[in-house]
Amino acid sequence: MKYFLSLLIFTVILTSCQNKNDNLFITGDIAGLKKGSLYLQKIGDSSLVNVDSIQISGTSEFAFSTFLEEPQIMFIELDRNDGDDYAEVISFFAEPGDLALTTSLKNYSMDLKIVSEFDNQKKLEEYNEVVKRFNSQRLELIEANFNASKAQEEMKLDSLNRRFNSILKRKYLYTVNFALNNKDLEISPYVILSEAFDANIKYLDTVYNSLEKPIQKSLYGKQLKQLIEDRKENDAESVETEVIDSLPNG
Repeated sequence: MKYFLSLLIFTVILTSCQNKNDNLFITGDIAGLKKGSLYLQKIGDSSLVNVDSIQISGTSEFAFSTFLEEPQIMFIELDRNDGDDYAEVISFFAEPGDLALTTSLKNYSMDLKIVSEFDNQKKLEEYNEVVKRFNSQRLELIEANFNASKAQEEMKLDSLNRRFNSILKRKYLYTVNFALNNKDLEISPYVILSEAFDANIKYLDTVYNSLEKPIQKSLYGKQLKQLIEDRKENDAESVETEVIDSLPNG
């Protein structure tokens, strides 16, 4: 009976806080949380901006609702209100609809579990699982490189650098292929922007040109187009500078 009343009160609070235009509904439970502040955030022009906020007092459950124009990455920042300036953040690929998440106060980002029918979020989780392996291999090589540098082992350093570049290339190729295989979703341009923005420009062009028209016109589709244009302009300026520098003086 006590659990039923708690759930009923939570549902009433959630309903009362919703705007009639809201189309994204987030519920969550952070095990061990008794007090603190939660901030629902999205990326603004140059930094994270708060969309909504909640003060937590005596309960680990929370809810957000907001209006989302199109699918995009969003964040929930946790401030424990303990005087520590360090804020913890989790992210997810939001779309209009319902999303439920659970995690813990002890391991806020590591224990995160998300339940939703969002195609982009499902694909993001799939992508992150593979990229996590690439990143783990890179960390191992960075440690080995540090030790080899201290020991002044030049041949080993050369070998480690080749392996590092090989892993980076494989990560880029996986990201590009992932983007090409999901050209009907916003996750496609997003992974290029976040993980392969400095890859060969021909790969970026290939991905953008393969995107379905609605995705090209999406938030991340437009950003990818702008990135390509900026890089081509910078490359052209670099070539022009090289030509001028090569001209004989006088």
